[in-house]
Amino acid sequence: MYSLLEFLSRSLRGAAVTLLVYNFQVQPLLILFAKAPVPGRVKTRLLPILTADEACALHEAFVGDTLDLLINLSLPLELHLDQPATLWPGVTHRRQIDGDLGERMLHALRSAPAHSPVLILGSDSPDLPAAHLHAILASPADVTLGPAIDGGYYAISARRTHPAMFAGVRWSTEYTRADTVRAAEAAGLSVALGPAWHDVDEPADLARLTQPGVRTCATLEAIGVFARDFWRKQ
Repeated sequence: MYSLLEFLSRSLRGAAVTLLVYNFQVQPLLILFAKAPVPGRVKTRLLPILTADEACALHEAFVGDTLDLLINLSLPLELHLDQPATLWPGVTHRRQIDGDLGERMLHALRSAPAHSPVLILGSDSPDLPAAHLHAILASPADVTLGPAIDGGYYAISARRTHPAMFAGVRWSTEYTRADTVRAAEAAGLSVALGPAWHDVDEPADLARLTQPGVRTCATLEAIGVFARDFWRKQ
């Protein structure tokens, strides 16, 4: 496994100096993976400081701001939900298959053979810089991960897939990224890491938000998150 810069350097070694950019003859596909906004089922790890309805409202804001980010990239885009929802019109909705996260992502990555790469982004990083996605899309590796600081990843892009590329991954743990790298490389896929960023899963993660979108800012202000006793105890 290499960092993205190392992978680009190795790919260019001995070849003509050519910028590695998106292949617009075969356009990338952007997929946002998200849960339908149902109180008590979304952002549950924020419930120590938020009510179920407040956590759901924040989830809706995260998804809306992330969709804005992806729409601004002007590439084909789909929203894959775990169950149907009437929110977020104007973008193609698809239903995730049943199964664990690896099974659902593998199905999504392999369901668009006319596109390369296919990038899946989660909805837990509403302040993700667009430059991070540009870097991941430009990677020539078979699989490129956007590493999250908690040991997982906020995005995955694939130019090639393999049925075993997520075999044995311990999801929602500090080992998720390392397990994915191991499984993908064991399946014969090259792997690179893009720029690191943070997810918002736990209450303390909210303090890491730098420049979230307008929906997230408005929701955080409306529910008064940072005025609560939790922050006075930190």
